Amino acid sequence: MKHFVTALLVTAAFVAVPAEARGRWTEAQANTWYAKQPWLVGANYTPASAINQLEMWQEATWDPKRIDYELNLAQSIGMNTMRVFLHDQLWQQDPEGFKRRIGEFLTIAQRHGIRPLFVLFDSCWDPDPKLGPQHPPIPGVHNSGWVQGPGLPGLRDRARYPAYKAYVQGVVGAFANDDRILGWDAWNEPDNGADQYKGQEGKEPLVRAMLAQVFDWVRDADPSQPITSGVWWHDDWTPTGGKLTAMEKLQLGQSDVISFHDYGWPEAFEGRIKQLLPYGRPILCTEYMARGNGSTFDGSLPIAKRYNVAAMNWGFVDGRTQTRLPWDSWQKPYVMAEPTIWFHEVFRNDGTPYRKAETDLIRRLAAAPKGVVPPADPIVAVPRKRR
Repeated sequence: MKHFVTALLVTAAFVAVPAEARGRWTEAQANTWYAKQPWLVGANYTPASAINQLEMWQEATWDPKRIDYELNLAQSIGMNTMRVFLHDQLWQQDPEGFKRRIGEFLTIAQRHGIRPLFVLFDSCWDPDPKLGPQHPPIPGVHNSGWVQGPGLPGLRDRARYPAYKAYVQGVVGAFANDDRILGWDAWNEPDNGADQYKGQEGKEPLVRAMLAQVFDWVRDADPSQPITSGVWWHDDWTPTGGKLTAMEKLQLGQSDVISFHDYGWPEAFEGRIKQLLPYGRPILCTEYMARGNGSTFDGSLPIAKRYNVAAMNWGFVDGRTQTRLPWDSWQKPYVMAEPTIWFHEVFRNDGTPYRKAETDLIRRLAAAPKGVVPPADPIVAVPRKRR
């Protein structure tokens, strides 16, 4: 009996010791992974029926038929990935149901040849997320219902951190070896001040400290997929420039693959890529394309293709996020008239392209070999009738 009890104690001690977390991928590991991928092109995805990530995933508003319809649109233009936001409160609300819906989403996505990049946390927009029914879109306002995760009250409450760890390791652990998933984006724009909301002072140090833990929590789950967090605002991301912020050093130093956002002119977009090339790792642009800001499919997407940089534009089908409207709609809502040009989105709500030349371009670039930008179809002049 004594030997049996001793054996049980030894076994229990062995089980209680967690496996050593995997380290950051080496450059060789990251590039080997990337060499196996097609050129990655897609969008940041929320179905038109959802105002934010909570409304997308909660059981009461989960809309698999709409998701299937919209991912079929993505497949039809050659898209093969989507960046999709999750939320810690969804796990706390219903962990088993949340996992089940993620699995259902992956089944739908796989049917359409799409592998998502899942975002775990987010510092943008409303700092006080709440479960349950979400408020309706504010008329004329861009992304009027988007919420942060975990939100500022949660960041300030250290008692909630074990629940955040449980969320990260519960979701990542459940899908750590699922090849339907492209990767894990640990935190979207972690140093975004969300300045349109008051009372955000002191957020950045809290986020930075937690993000360092999030990288560890994800790696403790030992995912087969890469981990990243995208730099997005600073002027100089070169490794030797000495101008990186503390947050950027953390993001670039911990990411298996490098990711970034750029909503500028094509020359700025290419400049960003050149700043990141010296890191020697795959590069993913996880947000771009704001037509009124100079960032367009026509200007940026061929550059991404030429450099073999993954490209995921913001927005896909016009819906409750209202991101066809520009950022300045927070100061001057577009209630009297539509903007001259749509800011984001690829398709109208009925599934027709906002601009067919753009969807033709995406399809043409997606079909070409890596690094190859095929020539555009020639424009055929239509002869004018003589009167």
